[in-house]
Amino acid sequence: MNKKPNVALVGVTGVVGSTFLKVLEERDFPFNELYMMASAKSAGKTINFKGRDYIVEELNEHSFDKDIDIALFSAGGSVSEKYAPIAAAHGVTVVDNSSQWRMDPEVPLVVPEVNPEDVEWNKGIIANPNCSTIQAMVVLKPLHDKYKIKRVVYSTYQAVSGSGVKGIEDLKNGLAGNDTTNAYPHPIAGNCIPQIDVFTENGYTKEEMKMINETHKILGDDSIKVTATTVRVPVFDSHSESINIEFENDFDLDELREVLAKAPGIVVQDDPANSIYPLARNAAGTDEVYVGRIRRDFSVDSGVNLWVVSDNIRKGAATNTVQIAEVLIK
Repeated sequence: MNKKPNVALVGVTGVVGSTFLKVLEERDFPFNELYMMASAKSAGKTINFKGRDYIVEELNEHSFDKDIDIALFSAGGSVSEKYAPIAAAHGVTVVDNSSQWRMDPEVPLVVPEVNPEDVEWNKGIIANPNCSTIQAMVVLKPLHDKYKIKRVVYSTYQAVSGSGVKGIEDLKNGLAGNDTTNAYPHPIAGNCIPQIDVFTENGYTKEEMKMINETHKILGDDSIKVTATTVRVPVFDSHSESINIEFENDFDLDELREVLAKAPGIVVQDDPANSIYPLARNAAGTDEVYVGRIRRDFSVDSGVNLWVVSDNIRKGAATNTVQIAEVLIK
């Protein structure tokens, strides 16, 4: 683009939508006009951004009749299913944060540190991957390029903010002694729930299948064997993941650490003698992906274990979406 884009934020009053604003301001994202959109319930609210008051508009079929270049969506799958094609038909490039378009073969699934070139073949819609997939991809990509990944085992420990306002409220209420649940099938306070989303016929949850399928699509390699267990834990922000990787090629552990340290978006925190490793509370509010507990898996010929932590609302959603928009305008 040769000009500053006109940008629409869809779902701006939600957890991720409000974080769009923080990230846009922090990264000094260039724009000409900004439009804020949400459901009828939130329409009419005033949001101050960079010293200017904006009135939230109700999203409807005519919202994209105006001159808009890029729309950042975070309003749920059903909203994206209906309105993203309408926006695209008006010449808008949609960056969608829902799961609606991720596995559509006509839609790029992008992590800017991993496959920014895929934005070039978009047909009006670009999908933002699942939050738990994004942080894993930032780490797996440089390792796959260097050693070729044969198999991945994901075990995730996911924060309640991944469930939006209801998940956050469930944990707050539970910590206050009220076990009423709105987001989960069981109380989350003092608990770990090995179910994120609904179960599919094969016994895996939809969240687990997202990680498996999105790994193949983003890395462009269906030969990688992937399995996953995703767990909701009583943490407000930042997803933690234990990732076990088996490579085709052998590796030197110090060299592997160096590969990770030099890769974009990664901070290595790996000093176990001093109890230094990534922590969810330290990652909260940041955009980096943190890696530690880097150690050889002695049960296979060429395996490694990693502990990977990142803020799921920022890098796992809002920041990655804004980064995709940055790739578009460059």
